[in-house]
Amino acid sequence: MKTIFGVFVFTLFCSVIVHSQDANVLLKTVDENLMPESYAAYRKLINEEPDGSKKEFVFYSLKKGKDKIALLYISPASEKGRATLRVGDNMWLYIPNVNKPVRITSLQSVVGGVFNNADIMQLEYSAEYDASFAEGTDKEYLLDLKAKNKTVAYDKLKMWITKDKNILRKVEAYSASGMLIKTLEFNEDKNFGGGLIRPSVIETYSPLYKGYRSFMIYQTIKKRQLPDEVFTLNYMGRLGDLR
Repeated sequence: MKTIFGVFVFTLFCSVIVHSQDANVLLKTVDENLMPESYAAYRKLINEEPDGSKKEFVFYSLKKGKDKIALLYISPASEKGRATLRVGDNMWLYIPNVNKPVRITSLQSVVGGVFNNADIMQLEYSAEYDASFAEGTDKEYLLDLKAKNKTVAYDKLKMWITKDKNILRKVEAYSASGMLIKTLEFNEDKNFGGGLIRPSVIETYSPLYKGYRSFMIYQTIKKRQLPDEVFTLNYMGRLGDLR
């Protein structure tokens, strides 16, 4: 009897490991379906307030590998020439005519609104989270994501992914205490060329910011090889040269 019970426990343990591995494989596929490993992109961000007023920003984005992303602000005129840089968990803001870049945190928002710096400079989910399957639907997978370390902006995520094309549809972000911080919805699939078909609009809203919404609209995404030098503090003032 003990032997049979032991075999059962071992089989169950192995099943859990395989299930977890499969979930992390799916998460990597989601990352690949969202972005090329290295790319250049133009994005528009719109912050909408409860009274209906809006503020818009346009960014030029550059990403390389799993841990480097830089953004150059194109508009409005008051922000033009500013830049942000993320290398791993470290983030900086560059302001023209200021002596050196300043440190910023993932939960701050350089542009205001519901999106924070971690959302705007999102790296690959699989680099920051471990995934496991939850109960989805006939049409969508549901993944539970747990942060690999405490430096990640959100302790837990719930992620809905289409079963037919493995396209991300929705993310709910939670604190360590289980409080819902925000929801992000991924809509309006677009063919960006080079085999990349993905949502072009990300909408976010939060119970912490009632009546506020923010939208991130991807206008172009193109694969591009970039030298490591681009993702350094000394290069932040020269990102415009790459447009």
